[in-house]
Amino acid sequence: MTWTQVLMNWYGENKRDFPWRQSRNPYRVWLSEIILQQTRVQQGLPYFNSFIQHFPTVYDLANASEESVLKLWQGLGYYSRARNLHATAKWIVQYNDGIFPTTFKELLTLKGVGDYTASAIASICYEEEQAVVDGNVYRFLSRYFGIETPIDHSSAHAIFKKIANDLMKGTLPGDFNQALMEFGSLQCTPKQTDCNSCPFSKECVAFQQGKVADFPIKKRATKVRERHFNYLVFEDTKHKTILLKREQNGIWKNLYEFPLIETPKKISKKALISHPDYLKYYPETSRKISAINSSPIKHLLSHQRLWISFWKVNLECELEEAFDFTQVKALPVPVVIQDFIEKELH
Repeated sequence: MTWTQVLMNWYGENKRDFPWRQSRNPYRVWLSEIILQQTRVQQGLPYFNSFIQHFPTVYDLANASEESVLKLWQGLGYYSRARNLHATAKWIVQYNDGIFPTTFKELLTLKGVGDYTASAIASICYEEEQAVVDGNVYRFLSRYFGIETPIDHSSAHAIFKKIANDLMKGTLPGDFNQALMEFGSLQCTPKQTDCNSCPFSKECVAFQQGKVADFPIKKRATKVRERHFNYLVFEDTKHKTILLKREQNGIWKNLYEFPLIETPKKISKKALISHPDYLKYYPETSRKISAINSSPIKHLLSHQRLWISFWKVNLECELEEAFDFTQVKALPVPVVIQDFIEKELH
């Protein structure tokens, strides 16, 4: 039995029943792949179901407001994926009559679609021989073949893709790719691997050398940036508050947030009320402020560690262009602000 036959037999016995596997609809496959980028299946599945419920076709997604798309995406992170998702749906409807491109090269021209997503759609929906390379594939193949090329090296993707493409020959490309990813997700896991039950263990270089935990190899450690956010939760005489749309590039673009003052480190109330960014709002209320959380909330992103403090600022005036708290709950906001709203604002 060949290596690929072993893999496909394992997949036939172990594959999970996901809604996007029930058809070869490119819209559903594309949506699932975008949602599952850098996201565990258990977390992404409810989002996929919610998107299909609200936007059953690419036309529905294209005609939706960006705000409604971001609200549905709320909590999933990497919000550029949602913005690109919406932009791509609009392009497909406006310029391609609602029809997805049918080749790998054409799929690569879509916004937010890279080699991995284009390979997945092309192979699953159109049976084009394009192997997918994701974290699961890197891990499985690097262990089995003992590949010491760091997966964050510029040459790694091409090396792993060629190996996977060679293994794919003679199979149904879509099924092969899903089997390869499924094996890495369920069997050849990052930690607590069950190598004794693995059908590839006898030939697996990493297992035979006792180096399973050493693969895949990475050469660069990710540098984590520390940031301190101070959110001003204003409340006027009509019990309304201020939320601003975050329009600059970077994290949480186009999401709403309370007025923000970013500081190099944790800041005291005394220092905050004399901060120039605080005084530009309502200087006459500078002393009517209190800390809502006694210590900063730690919020982890992929390359950032945020320390977040919320400050209540009571105003003796009526705000213009303010939101009542019912409206606040309907706006797309970062998950840390959503948690605060649900806990503190009633």
